[in-house]
Parts: sequence; C-alpha cells; structure tokens
Amino acid sequence: MSAQNIRTETEQRMQKVIESFKKELSRIRTGRATPALLDGLSVDYYGSPVPVNQVANISVPDARMIVIQPWEKNMISAVEKAIQTSDLGLNPQNDGNLIRLPIPPLSEERRKEIFKNCKKIGEENKVAIRNVRRDGNDTLKKEEKDKVITQDEEKKGLDEIQKTTDRFIKTIDDLLVQKEKEVMEV
Repeated sequence: MSAQNIRTETEQRMQKVIESFKKELSRIRTGRATPALLDGLSVDYYGSPVPVNQVANISVPDARMIVIQPWEKNMISAVEKAIQTSDLGLNPQNDGNLIRLPIPPLSEERRKEIFKNCKKIGEENKVAIRNVRRDGNDTLKKEEKDKVITQDEEKKGLDEIQKTTDRFIKTIDDLLVQKEKEVMEV
C-alpha cells in the first residue's frame, strides 16, 4: 500500500470519528427543542423496534416544544411509553391525536453537568482520533520496514498524519466550544 493510500485511509477513518461525535452531540439536550433529541428512541411497531421518526412526523413549533404526530393512531401510546421509559427525563402530553413534548428549562447545575458530559465524550473521541493516528503510523512504519515505501515517504507520511490529527483534534475542540455556548445560554 502506498504512503498516500495510508494517509487517505487514516483521514477517512478520522472523518468517521468526527461524524460520530457530531451525532452524539446532537442527541444531548440543551434546553432547546430539536428532533435530534429523539434519534436514539425506538418504539415497538408490530413486534419489532423501529425509530420514532419512522412511525411519526416530528416537528418543532417553538424552542421549547416538540410535537410528535404518529401516522397510525394506535401508535400514540407506544410512542408515549417509549418517551417515558427513556432517559430523556421528559413528560409527554397526549391529546389523542398527537403528543406534545415540552422541553423544560435547565438549571445552572444541570447545564454544567451536561457540558461536563460533552467534554468527556469529546475526550473519548480525541482518543479515538489518536488511535487512528497510531494505526496509520504503524502501517507506514511496517511498509517502510518491508521496503514497500522509502524512508522519505515514511517521514513525509508521518508528518502528514500528524497534521491531519491536529486538524481533527481542533475540530473536536471547536465543536465543544459551540456546544458549550448552546448548553450554557439561557
């Protein structure tokens, strides 16, 4: 495998870590209503677990309310039950046709706790990026040892992988700063 292929593969793997991190951050409650809050939620649909967004319309009429309108009326109780048993800490209001999900404002203490959790997730993803870097570096060193690439190509590849790693770590830090603003603003 060429040094360029190794660098490209390493960068693609790091990009996947970033996408996963963005998805995780979008699921974290910030005191603002967003359909992403319900992304990890599944309901029992004729015996099999199905994501809520595949059995209902989810809309956000304002910053403090999510409205869920199941396509089948008999799904209302299943959706309501799924929300109550989830770790979202939200109380659904069922009016027979749709479910309203009011998003209560967060206390200062809860905001700090949420952001602390965000930082922990960020740190885990930085470790994942560094693990990808290590794998890429190991592959480059092995290819040089096996005389597939030259020492110059190995050195250049190691430098490029380090620059890529630094760039993705900075991306995680930037996303955390953005999430902190979301969580801490009242």
